[in-house]
Amino acid sequence: MHQRRINPIAMNKISLIIQREYLTRVRKKSFIIMSVLGPFIFAAYILIPMALATMQDKDTKTVAVIDESGMFTTYSSDGMVTVIPDRDYLKFKLVQNMTVEELKEKFNETGYYALLYIPGNIFTSETSIIYSTKQTSIDVTDYIKRSIENEMENLKLAKHEIDNIDRILQEIKTTIRVRNIKWTKEGEDQETHTGIVMGVGYLGGFMIFFFIFFFGSQVMRGVIEEKISRIIEVIVSSVKPFQLMMGKIIGVGLTGLTQFLIWIVFSMILIVGVKTFVFPESSQTSAEEIIVSEMFSEQGSNIGQIAPTKQETDLAGDIFKSLENINLAVIIISFLFYFLFGYLLYAAMFAIIGSAVDNETDTQQFMWPVILPLILGIYVMVAAIQNPDGPLPFWFSIIPFTSPVVMLVRIPFGVPWWQVAVSGSLLIATFIGMTWVAGKIYRTGILMYGKKTSYKELWKWLRYNN
Repeated sequence: MHQRRINPIAMNKISLIIQREYLTRVRKKSFIIMSVLGPFIFAAYILIPMALATMQDKDTKTVAVIDESGMFTTYSSDGMVTVIPDRDYLKFKLVQNMTVEELKEKFNETGYYALLYIPGNIFTSETSIIYSTKQTSIDVTDYIKRSIENEMENLKLAKHEIDNIDRILQEIKTTIRVRNIKWTKEGEDQETHTGIVMGVGYLGGFMIFFFIFFFGSQVMRGVIEEKISRIIEVIVSSVKPFQLMMGKIIGVGLTGLTQFLIWIVFSMILIVGVKTFVFPESSQTSAEEIIVSEMFSEQGSNIGQIAPTKQETDLAGDIFKSLENINLAVIIISFLFYFLFGYLLYAAMFAIIGSAVDNETDTQQFMWPVILPLILGIYVMVAAIQNPDGPLPFWFSIIPFTSPVVMLVRIPFGVPWWQVAVSGSLLIATFIGMTWVAGKIYRTGILMYGKKTSYKELWKWLRYNN
């Protein structure tokens, strides 16, 4: 039986189309500008939160307190004071012999940041009010809320007249840490951290969603531009639809990959450089302590707590150890695979849209069927984080139109090899089939001008013998 060989002429035509698409786009001013600005934008996204986290508002804020209940007032060497404790850059001053309305009239003259009103029926209403001329920060509001709650709990406990109540409460206060140990195939114990695994999976899935949509839409715009300029008519007459579409998709994909690599490399250089020379103190501060302090403050630890406890520091060590135990090689290879073939699949679909319209304003009727699977993938990605082995994440990680997003979320949790193999094989097969369909529609649609295209019309184009 005669064995079919790859036609070198066809491959040469595809390579020429790839070269044309690649060189045309990398020489554009928009590509150069975005390649330069991209690393700065990405670095700013990382560095600005870091800078804000290290900056503290050192302007002292004074909150006036009117305590009608008298329960939050005590005596000291300075006279009557409120029991709400001061904290760094936040002070509380008891105001006596003055109503809320009276203080309101002269509030701007006092220099107070806000007024805390504690009504006489605080124990029944369980409500206090913060008055201010501007929106108070959530940090201040939360601190006041917790301080009042703690004092009310102490007062309620005092009614029971239990001796040494403070010591008893301190002794019974318990915080535990639940560690995750995964048994490997070799029978070894491996420390893991669910939050870290979730974060890695979510970040990878969302990045794939963004890049597929971003670079795929570039294919659509490129097709529309060529259709308007009619340059492509010369090329169409000398190549097959599949060759033309394959070359165009790969060429634009290489352009996107080039820009992506430029962004990553120069962003890392910027981040490391700025962190070293602009934030040198951050290198001296334990990254573990910073991360854990932020994490525990979000979960409701005492406001104003700066340094993590020993238990929290131990947890930080576990977190960073979990990062070391994550198989980054598998995740990176999976990311590149699903990014590449996910892009190729959706680029073919975007090319169909571009060949069917004369301008971008006419793309709306065709965009939703393309975008909807990606959006569904994002929703299922959230479910996959909660239950990566559930039936919904499983099937959506197999379906080619959603697998690039959903499967990448599941992989850090551990996925059987056969599921990855089935998912990858279907993705490649669907990409090849969609490229063939796109080529058939593209060759006809690229020559159509001034005609409103419908789905019925696309079906006719697909059945044409080019």
